[in-house]
Amino acid sequence: MAEAKIGIIGGSGLYGMEALTDIKEIEVDTPFGKPSDALIVGSLEGTTVAFLARHGRDHTYMPSELPFRANIYAMKQLGVQYLISASAVGSLKAEAKPLDMVLPDQFIDRTKNRVSTFFGDGIVAHIAFGDPICKNLADVMAGAIASLELPDVTLHQGGAYVCMEGPAFSTRAESNLYRSWGATVIGMTNLPEAKLAREAEIAYATLAMVTDYDCWHPDHDNVTVDMVIGNLQKNAVNAQRIIQETVRRLSQNPPPSEAHSALKFAVITPLDKAPMATKERLGLLLSKYL
Repeated sequence: MAEAKIGIIGGSGLYGMEALTDIKEIEVDTPFGKPSDALIVGSLEGTTVAFLARHGRDHTYMPSELPFRANIYAMKQLGVQYLISASAVGSLKAEAKPLDMVLPDQFIDRTKNRVSTFFGDGIVAHIAFGDPICKNLADVMAGAIASLELPDVTLHQGGAYVCMEGPAFSTRAESNLYRSWGATVIGMTNLPEAKLAREAEIAYATLAMVTDYDCWHPDHDNVTVDMVIGNLQKNAVNAQRIIQETVRRLSQNPPPSEAHSALKFAVITPLDKAPMATKERLGLLLSKYL
């Protein structure tokens, strides 16, 4: 199987990477089922990367239906150590305008129906998650964005991403509640990915692409589907340039990450007493600790 140290998960509007060359589609199976789509492995800036369309290339998965464990485990199977997640979001702050980019450093979990751990069935692990984003990876992305000087794009570094269940958007009362908490953006997908990536010892960072203001904003009712789709398309173009430059920088100087040893003190169960079937299923994650 092809190997890639850098993985990319594309969200709404970003279903491929035009700059990828020498492309291979790889059908991956995992102990947690199949990922959202075939993984696209190719060369970007001379570096092998793995790309996955989060919702499938035809956007066939709702957020609650996403095979999060399979998606992250598949990246781990390909050798991914750094994972860039691009995600469409709504803005909860006036200063985070449509077409802006946010690099959140915190999450607030409002999901209800997601499995966000590989563990269980006889092996218990509690990862440290106080800082859910790899700061060093986010800093590389911030440098990439600053160097590109993209028109109409302002970068907001830091902030909280509210991860809601969906598929319906917020009520106005909920939107104002999240604003009172100081959150910056709202989306439906990135928190389970971040938790699972940490368990898989993969450095993870979110490129949150603002499509519109959440419903708290007085102009929200004037937003049309055409406007949102137009912003998704513009965001996808900008995201591809940002990811390409981030990959170039990562390949030249891959930063250390605390995520790369996240399980060292996280597994509570004595592995010599754990069920063999569970150890085999999690062998890829636990091999260096067995």
